[in-house]
Parts: sequence; structure tokens; C-alpha cells
Amino acid sequence: MSGSEKKKGRYARLFARLGEAGEGAFIPFVMLGDPNEGESEAIIETLIESGADALELGMPFSDPIADGPVIQTAANRALEAGITPDDCFRIAANIRSRHEDIPMGLLVYANLLIGRGPESFYERASASGLDSVLVADVPTVEASAFARHALASGIDPVFIVPPNASDDKIREIAGLTKGYAYFLGRAGVTGADREMAAPVSSRVELLKRAGSPPVVIGFGISRPLHVRAAIESGAAGAIAGSATVAIIAENLGDPEKTREEVARFVRVMKSGTRRLG
Repeated sequence: MSGSEKKKGRYARLFARLGEAGEGAFIPFVMLGDPNEGESEAIIETLIESGADALELGMPFSDPIADGPVIQTAANRALEAGITPDDCFRIAANIRSRHEDIPMGLLVYANLLIGRGPESFYERASASGLDSVLVADVPTVEASAFARHALASGIDPVFIVPPNASDDKIREIAGLTKGYAYFLGRAGVTGADREMAAPVSSRVELLKRAGSPPVVIGFGISRPLHVRAAIESGAAGAIAGSATVAIIAENLGDPEKTREEVARFVRVMKSGTRRLG
């Protein structure tokens, strides 16, 4: 790796490499500690081995207001297994020790972050090898304070861009978010039962013109055609959350089957990232 490449963050290196190859990124989401610490770490390893380009990892919380029932239930399973924020950071650190290059983002709710103290939380996230932290429920008016704390610890602050955001709001978020911008493919809570709404290309283009980092689309991503639609709209990648987590729920008690199905899902979804023409 050249000196200039080393100076880039993991997200920048990933998106540059995929762009040169004519591909977008497929980014699966799973809840840390679901269904327990050991199986969770094994599932994350399977995601990487099967071709995931980056990871979005949830920290379990008792009141995840942005999430639908599938991810809420995953958070409950992890909490019932006794998973704490410290356990989550340990899992992330273990993964990072074995995988130097893959970008890893953490999705967290503000109460967990504030309860620990922003400085302490972001420092621990950085020490665990995480690249970004997305605070799912922080209002834009408070986002700049979170961004300052994140950047001071070497963490990319990521913020959600709602599909109905005004042009001014999109420009504001574009100036705050680093690493990547998380654009919601549709309004509402997470869930694979409702597909990504279209079109989104004009909003993606506005984000780019406003200086946003690469745009990744989430919510309603459950099939390769959704991934391809996201890429063709101008996004650099797509995140699948509920569809990934549902595989774990459907195979509880059978870790080997879980990993087999997760691996199959990643390979199929990754096929949708290859640009046509």
C-alpha cells in the first residue's frame, strides 16, 4: 500500500477500490451479541468471509425507536444473553484484530452514548477498531456536538438523511457526516417487508453536490435488485439490516445453518453491486 493510500480512511480506500472495479458496496447489518457473544462473532466472521465489503454493527438497546420488529427482537435477544456495551466493543476489537482493512461502523442510540460520556464512548470505539459511529436518534440540531467528539477520537460521524429532508437539511447533513452518508431508501422504521422507495437519484445527486462522502442507501434492502437499484441511483453502496438479521432469527439453535444461510445471502446480495454496462 502506498503512503497516500495509508493516509486514507478505510471507507475512502474501500469506495475508491470498488469504484475502480465498477462495483458498489454491499454492507450487511447485524446486532452485536445476537444471539450470544460467541455466535455473534462467528456470524460476523462469516459475513466477511462471504464477501461483505463493510460492516454495520448494532449495539443492543432496550428502546430502538428507529428499528422495526426484526431488529428490535434481535436487540432483545442480545440483551437477554447479557450483552453489554463493553461486550460489543470486545467483539469489534476481536474482529479488527483479524481483519485490518474492512470498514466497521457502529449504530448506537444516544442514551447509550451519553450514559458513558461522549468522549469516553468515542475513544473506546476508536480503540476497538471501529471506523464510524451512527447515532440513530440524534436530531440534526444536536449533531454537530456529536460530530466534534467523534472526530476528536478519530471516528467518522455518520448521520441519517431522511428521504423527505429539505434541500437545506440535506446540505447541512452532508457537511457533518464523514466516511459515508446514510440515505434512507424510504420513510419509517427498518424492515425488509417494505421495499425501497424510488426515485432517490435526485436526492443522492444533491448530497454529492453538497460535498457529502459516498452515499449508502439503507431501509427496504432485501434482494439483489434493491442493491442494484441503489447503485444505479448513484449511491456507492447499500445496507441490508432486517433481511440479514431475519436469517439469524429463522435459524436459532442451529449455528451451522445460520452461518450457511448468512454466507449464501451475502454472496447473492453482493452480486447486485456489479454495475451493468
